[in-house]
Amino acid sequence: MLDAAAAAFIASGVDVPVRDIAAKAGVGLGTIYRHFPTRADLIVAVYRHQVEACAEAGPVLLDSSSTPHAALARWIGLFVDFLVTKHGLAKALQSDRAAFQDLHAYFLDRLVPVCARLLGAAAAAGEIAPGADAYELMLAVGNLCIGAESNPRYDARRMVGLLIAGLRLDGAEPRP
Repeated sequence: MLDAAAAAFIASGVDVPVRDIAAKAGVGLGTIYRHFPTRADLIVAVYRHQVEACAEAGPVLLDSSSTPHAALARWIGLFVDFLVTKHGLAKALQSDRAAFQDLHAYFLDRLVPVCARLLGAAAAAGEIAPGADAYELMLAVGNLCIGAESNPRYDARRMVGLLIAGLRLDGAEPRP
């Protein structure tokens, strides 16, 4: 249900009819309301679900990618996907500042350590310079994604790709 809701939010915004989400999820309207009595409950659940998916992906990508930098680049791609949905969710939650602040703290608590681990692994492999700050990188990625909302010609993925490529050491080869 949460994946269907996230997809519906991306496609149609957070005001998408709940019946559309239920249809996309293959469940009845009552099932949605039984789990999420209000739209705000559904929005918060989608946000948390996406944070968890992004957090859990970091170690998996580190174990399964050819290099730590490749894992970092793939994780940042997932983070960008999350940010696309997050911006719409954030706007919907602005009316409840306390809930929004709690979710933002949750987001930072879960994702900054994952990004730091990926950056550390890439630095240890000699792929990037040591000392890159996870919070600053995530903030930079977030800022690069904002431009996509107001300009259809703006390619946030390309901009983020340039940022991640820029982390690499010139001519760096992974250490044996």
